[in-house]
Amino acid sequence: MLIRRSSGIKSYEITDRDAFLKRREFMRAAAGLGIVGGLYSAGMVMSGKAHAGTRLPGVTKSAYTVNDPLTPLEAITSYNNYYEFGTDKDDPARQAGKLKTRPWQVKVEGEIKKPKVYDIDELLKLAPLEERVYRMRCVEGWSMVIPWVGFPLAELIKRVEPTGNAKFIEFVTLLDPAQMPGQGVRVLQWPYVEGLRMDEAMHPLTLLTLGLYGEALPNQNGAPVRVVVPWKYGFKSAKAIVKIRFTEQQPKTSWELAGPGEYGFYSNVNPTVDHPRWSQAKERRIEKGSVLDSLFDKKRDTLMFNGYGDQVAQLYAGMDLKKNF
Repeated sequence: MLIRRSSGIKSYEITDRDAFLKRREFMRAAAGLGIVGGLYSAGMVMSGKAHAGTRLPGVTKSAYTVNDPLTPLEAITSYNNYYEFGTDKDDPARQAGKLKTRPWQVKVEGEIKKPKVYDIDELLKLAPLEERVYRMRCVEGWSMVIPWVGFPLAELIKRVEPTGNAKFIEFVTLLDPAQMPGQGVRVLQWPYVEGLRMDEAMHPLTLLTLGLYGEALPNQNGAPVRVVVPWKYGFKSAKAIVKIRFTEQQPKTSWELAGPGEYGFYSNVNPTVDHPRWSQAKERRIEKGSVLDSLFDKKRDTLMFNGYGDQVAQLYAGMDLKKNF
């Protein structure tokens, strides 16, 4: 998800929960390796607004899960791509506290029979909330394992009754440079726009997401509502959604407009299709384990469709996945 390489903290500098609590011990150990500055930056990006802290009631565990170790909360909330708040990884954690997520409304419109404006609290009660542990793969070559909270996007779709003309869904993020200072820089065309084909949006894995780790979404992770599509690169998962539009034509998405030769509409995790500037065959998992250990972790093989091929490969039967990247 980069037009330029970030100068922010690197994936190997993320401190897990135990290391965060034992920071001084790691500082002394790191001094011998000359990486004190990296550890310091990883430990200090957290602020009092690192996560919402509001427990979501009635959350049940879902059968949609993976056995991979969870990425620590500190890493999930401090290592983010969210250009509305800046292009460095720590910008969202530092800047997103300005975003007011109450009141909040999501307008649903377009090729549907029942257009509606949903209040965020109404969305929270629209369908039973469940925790789903999903892999997340970034096009930059790093990955996480995140316990999201939400419900299938299909639950919302069914309620608004799409017409026969609805072929795609477009997601639009809040446009408010006063709250989202990164929008003052023309890195992308604002507001941020993403899209899915209707069958992708209706797939049971596609999650309308309202929380993580059992709590309301932190601002830097897309509060108060985002979409998560686990078999696609992370930039397909629109954050801070204010509009969901059903369309007959394929939407022009922000990253397609910014780099049409680098970011296609489908954006399925595919290790055989390299980004023009780097390989996608490997990835570095940000996971539980000491910072010092993670420095020497070898990259792992990238899984086709991020490991969800058994569930989603049929959506793309007959398609050229290199042409439709």
